[in-house]
Amino acid sequence: MNKLLASLKGGLIVSCQALEGNPLRDTECIARLAEAAYLGGAVAIRANSVEDLKAIRSRVTVPIIGINKTAPSPDIPYITPTFESALEIAPTGCEIIALDATLRPRPDGGDAATLIRRIKEELGLLVMADISTFEEGVSAAKAGADLVATTLSGYTAYSPKTEGPDLELIRKLHAEVAVPIIAEGRFHSPEDVIQGLECGAHAVVVGKMITNAMYITKYFVGKIGRRDE
Repeated sequence: MNKLLASLKGGLIVSCQALEGNPLRDTECIARLAEAAYLGGAVAIRANSVEDLKAIRSRVTVPIIGINKTAPSPDIPYITPTFESALEIAPTGCEIIALDATLRPRPDGGDAATLIRRIKEELGLLVMADISTFEEGVSAAKAGADLVATTLSGYTAYSPKTEGPDLELIRKLHAEVAVPIIAEGRFHSPEDVIQGLECGAHAVVVGKMITNAMYITKYFVGKIGRRDE
């Protein structure tokens, strides 16, 4: 196994992102969150945009998984959906580029398999394929993805909606796909992460529950309600 990929095994990857409208949406703030996650023991950082990735690279030495998002959509890929979007973030210092590898129509009319191959051949970077179903994971691995991630399970119209992580998908992929499986999506506790690893995940990504104070607060408020009595 690639030495970099081996360094991720059994570890926690922290996703450091904040969208417009979130008070944390500031490149310096995101970089500090990433550094804090690194100092706390994260084996890698996942982050979005040229500016954020460059700032994070100056603060951490662990691998960075870079993405380049367009406007979120339930119908078309928006996580590094085109070769041009991958080309923009390639010089930022990220070792891995993650991309939407679902089978939905892509904005440039291309396909995930071609995008995976081009990134590996033309940019010389590792590829993480974000998928939503078992079939998409198998397809991405066959196309040459170095990692298959369950990131989009529950976020496409045709994938199952689960309150927590899609553990069954992790199990199936681990049993049938030769490349490492990265578990991502709705991991809300250390216990969830342990479950993901026990199901065969090579590593687990946690984002909002570590780096998004607004989301964490909403999650707690939703669980406890108001106690006025």
